[in-house]
Amino acid sequence: MTSAAAEAPACTSDEMMTVTASRALRDGSACFVGIGLPSTAANLARRTHAPGLWMIYESGTLGATPSVLPLSIGDGELAETADTVVSVPEVFNYWLQPGRIDTGFLGAAQIDRYGNINTTVIGDYGAPKVRLPGAGGAPEIAANCREVVVIVRQSRRAFVESVDFTTSVGHGSGPGDRERLGLRGAGPTRVITDLGVLEPDPRTRELTLTSVHPGTTVQQVREATGWDLAVSADLRTTPAPDPHELAVLRSLTGRTPPTHDGRQGTR
Repeated sequence: MTSAAAEAPACTSDEMMTVTASRALRDGSACFVGIGLPSTAANLARRTHAPGLWMIYESGTLGATPSVLPLSIGDGELAETADTVVSVPEVFNYWLQPGRIDTGFLGAAQIDRYGNINTTVIGDYGAPKVRLPGAGGAPEIAANCREVVVIVRQSRRAFVESVDFTTSVGHGSGPGDRERLGLRGAGPTRVITDLGVLEPDPRTRELTLTSVHPGTTVQQVREATGWDLAVSADLRTTPAPDPHELAVLRSLTGRTPPTHDGRQGTR
C-alpha cells in the first residue's frame, strides 16, 4: 500500500456521492432542497465550504439552518431555524417561478438519457407496478431553477432508456425542447451518483459520463445504465472526500466510519 493510499480516508459509495453532490453547491447561492440525499448534501455544504448557502424547503421555510437532518419538509426543526416562514403559494409564485432560486436539488426514482425524472409510477400509469410519492414541487423546481442537480444511486432500474412517466422535464427529447416548452431554467446540469458524475452534452443534451469515483471503472458505470452511455473524452476521476468532509457528514447522519471490510456501523 502506498503512503497516499494509507492516508486516504475510507468512505462508502453513498458518502462519496453525498460529498460530491455537496461540492456542487456554491456559497451564497439560493438552493431549493428536497428531503433525503439532497437535504443531506445541502446541509453538508452549509457546514463545510458554503456557510452562506440559503436553503429553501417546499413547506415555506426560507433560510433554514437545521441542527439535525429534517425528517420531512414539515419537520419543526426547519421552521424553528428559518429566517422566515411563508405560505407554500408564496414559495412557488414569488421565489421559484420568477427564477429567483439558483439551484434545485432533486432525487429520482427513474431518470433517462435526457435527464427527465420520474417520481410518479413504475409501469403503466393506469395500472402501475409501484406507485411512487409523486410530483410535489419537483416539476416546478425542474422548470424554473437556474440549474438542477440530481442525486440518485445508479442502477439499470433507475437509469432507464425512457422513464415510465415524466414527472419533471429535464432536457425533453433533446436540444431546444426546454425552450419550446417555455421552461425558464437550464435544467439538469449534473447528475451525481454513487459511481460518478454525468453532465448533458452541450450539443445533444444527452447525459454523458464526465467523472468516475475512485475505484470505479467506466465499464461498471455502463453496466449500471439502461442505455448506451456516452463517455467524455476528458473523463476525470472525482476527488475523494477529505477527512473534514467525512467527519461532518457522519456527524449529520449518525454513522460510524466503515470498517476495513467496507461494512458500515451506526451509533
